[in-house]
Amino acid sequence: MAAKRDYYEILGVSKSANVDEIKKTYRTLALKFHPDRVPQEQKKAAEEKFKEISEAYAVLSDPQKREVYDQYGHAGVDQKYAYEDKFRGADFSSIFGGAGGGGEGLFEDLFSDLGFDVFGGGSRQRGARGHTRGRDLEITEEITLEEAATGVEKPITVPRYEICPTCSGSGAKPGTKKVTCSQCRGSGRVVVSSGFFQLAQTCPKCRGQGEIIQAVCPECRGEGRRKETQNIKVKIPAGVDTGSNLRVRGEGEAGTAGRGDLYVVIEVRPHSVFQRHGNDILAEVNISLSKAVLGSEVEVPTLTGKVEMKIPPGTQSGKIFRLREKGIPDVHSRGTGDELVRVIVDIPVKLSSEQRRLMEEFARISR
Repeated sequence: MAAKRDYYEILGVSKSANVDEIKKTYRTLALKFHPDRVPQEQKKAAEEKFKEISEAYAVLSDPQKREVYDQYGHAGVDQKYAYEDKFRGADFSSIFGGAGGGGEGLFEDLFSDLGFDVFGGGSRQRGARGHTRGRDLEITEEITLEEAATGVEKPITVPRYEICPTCSGSGAKPGTKKVTCSQCRGSGRVVVSSGFFQLAQTCPKCRGQGEIIQAVCPECRGEGRRKETQNIKVKIPAGVDTGSNLRVRGEGEAGTAGRGDLYVVIEVRPHSVFQRHGNDILAEVNISLSKAVLGSEVEVPTLTGKVEMKIPPGTQSGKIFRLREKGIPDVHSRGTGDELVRVIVDIPVKLSSEQRRLMEEFARISR
């Protein structure tokens, strides 16, 4: 008989590894070598590997067994504990359990990846049959910056599945009935054994429904639903921005246990005048050199129309002025952002003879 490999070597952890490290490593290996996750030709080797890493975890995760193993090796463990006891004594629920330590959470995540529910060990048994809620939908809607600032109600076309009116969602031809699945006897699950776990898998014959359709509905071809296009109106609140996600309850796809929700993802089109920075907007205004030097009033665009803004004498190019509450309302509060106006001073490229004379005189007296 071949000598047993070192448990630490099997899991690939050091002898100083703590319990959390051992649990994390075992979970990774269990997912990798579970017999139901490998091709058929690799199943036998995977089963042996799965048993090997599970045995190693059973010992190293138990403080008492680990202490005996560290001191006496395999001989000490084999003498003190029966093989079956290693698995009974190992706290497999703790490795996969959530924060509450109830044996759920990660434990169920591991086997749900394989298409299984887990029985025993404190795990929840999830029913296969029963009604299901319709799928949630997501759609992108483009709006203008002005619409984002004021809010708007938009008509939206939503392609989605609706309950078939001919069979009322049963999938069976009117006048016929479904029959109980002979493989799972109506439970929607078939129980299989995998290593030391007893697992329940969705019945492949009825796909978890527990019933078989003998004569399919000609309208939906047994699906119980058909695709339709619906036109709905969505109220978009003021203050939304690109990436805002609006949830419209009950406007998703239909299911036997009610509708899913519709998520509207907002995309605000770039503006030709304004740049948005949070709830503030930025605009640039060109003014003449004389207005910058002497001061004046200039017309400034805003989201709600043009306003007059005072330019003080000696304004430098690039100076930013603030128009209070001329920006975007905050979608979560009653506050409103500001409009920032950057002044750009136009330097004349060509001067008339009179303009040149005056500028030269200005330059002379400014020395």
